[in-house]
Amino acid sequence: MKNLKSKPERESLHSYSPKPLPFRTPLNGISDRTLNNHYDKLYVGYVNGVYLHEWYFEILGGDGKLENAPELVDTLTESYGSIESFIKYFSECAMASRGWTVLAWDTKESRLWIYNCDAHNQGGVWGALPIIVLDVYEHAYSMDYGADRQAYLKAFWKNFNWTTANGLFKRASAIRL
Repeated sequence: MKNLKSKPERESLHSYSPKPLPFRTPLNGISDRTLNNHYDKLYVGYVNGVYLHEWYFEILGGDGKLENAPELVDTLTESYGSIESFIKYFSECAMASRGWTVLAWDTKESRLWIYNCDAHNQGGVWGALPIIVLDVYEHAYSMDYGADRQAYLKAFWKNFNWTTANGLFKRASAIRL
């Protein structure tokens, strides 16, 4: 029988450190209490939901101004008729989802799609690169809004960082398979 303890321990190849929030608080309509609970207890302690949470936090902290995302807004307007129609449809998808709503660039079809997924490790789509990730689990809003998810969605769009989303879109849309 081998003595497993005789081998020197080495650092895991899959070590990971949490990223700091990419914005300063406070946000408009999303409290520091909610953010601290969401970030410190859920994101930092997670194994599965790391990437989705990082994309979610990355697009918060903005001013909600559309003019900061000309390429993304133009593409969404082409697909949905107007940016208001896109926001309405994306928000309706978020109302129907249990966990996450994601706008992603499909590298095979060279277009944007909206996906809902109920769990962090289920519902991912091969070849799709997230642009907008929205956490709609109750932990993201219940401290501030109780069961009123629509009020949370309004706060999300007020704090949306269109500049960051536009940068993600420009990098992702350059990839075609």
